[in-house]
Amino acid sequence: MSGPALILCGAIFDPVRLESEIQALEQKMADPGIWSNQSEATKLSSRLKLVKSQRDQMQRIQGKYDDVATLFEMYQESPEQSLLDEAGKSLPDLDGLVDKAENQVFLNEKYDARNAIVSIHPGAGGTESCDWAQMLMRMFVRWAEREGYGVDTVDVLPGEVAGIKSATLIVKGEFAYGYMKSERGVHRLVRISPFDSAARRHTSFVSVDVMPEIEEEIEITINPTDLRIDVYRAGGPGGQGVNTTDSAVRITHLPTNIVVTCQNERSQTSNKITAMRVLKSRLLQEELKKQEEEMAKQRGVKKEIAWGSQIRSYVLQPYQMIKDHRTDLESPLVDRVLDGEIDGFIRAFLKWNAHNRKE
Repeated sequence: MSGPALILCGAIFDPVRLESEIQALEQKMADPGIWSNQSEATKLSSRLKLVKSQRDQMQRIQGKYDDVATLFEMYQESPEQSLLDEAGKSLPDLDGLVDKAENQVFLNEKYDARNAIVSIHPGAGGTESCDWAQMLMRMFVRWAEREGYGVDTVDVLPGEVAGIKSATLIVKGEFAYGYMKSERGVHRLVRISPFDSAARRHTSFVSVDVMPEIEEEIEITINPTDLRIDVYRAGGPGGQGVNTTDSAVRITHLPTNIVVTCQNERSQTSNKITAMRVLKSRLLQEELKKQEEEMAKQRGVKKEIAWGSQIRSYVLQPYQMIKDHRTDLESPLVDRVLDGEIDGFIRAFLKWNAHNRKE
């Protein structure tokens, strides 16, 4: 790509620099000796994949920019409305590509490029909270589908009347965790409850936890004696069996009392493997939380690290407004947001998070 370096959010994506880094990483990967250190080889491989992705992204932006610029040049030579119309149709695509590139400027924390494990738990409120939990799960799935991410449902416990009592999803794709970490916290819903015959306004809370999926190269030591593994028959809504054998797995980590379950795979062995991945991710999340709290103490931060605090309110009655309490971003487009259009909130969070980390 012969165009100039693209400047996004104060960061420079220089194609020459990216190509140089790719060549250097490929040379290191070509050394047979690198594979004697599996951890180092995996880090280099992950970095190479990331830099190639940035290079390809810049090439797509440059290509779209060149297309639009060419149309404007053609219009100057021959002012035809059709040329302006075609350029106008291309501008939203260019804007979208630039927005994604700018977002990735902020995705530079250690586990941002990994898959995301999303756990959803309704608070007190019975059926109303269970229904709100299912609405949030749908919102996350719809967003993931729009972004081209895969979603695996690890475990879902249906509510007694409606909604869900809990759910665990794995969102698969590059930077899934980096984006989805914006949703970690408590989500508050205010609406006229469809389950209240008196049509009263209810407030419901759902807790969302987001963890990076842990891969084999990360050392999370688990003593087998610290685990209690239970096997049971999986079930779905209405009591219908998902599996015909006792293949669902529940793993309890006794020292921390962390419990994970998996019932979406066909075999007990596969469910156990998936459940162990989720357990490792939750243990890592606990360690990251401790590190964050310690860093806050060292910085002299007086406010609490609010991992489980309310982050966003969704008000459907008496007016319609969604507000993120961290960034103060608001949107009246509640239907579109609940249908998965949460990119504005994610983008605002990434900027807010980057600013806080610098303080």
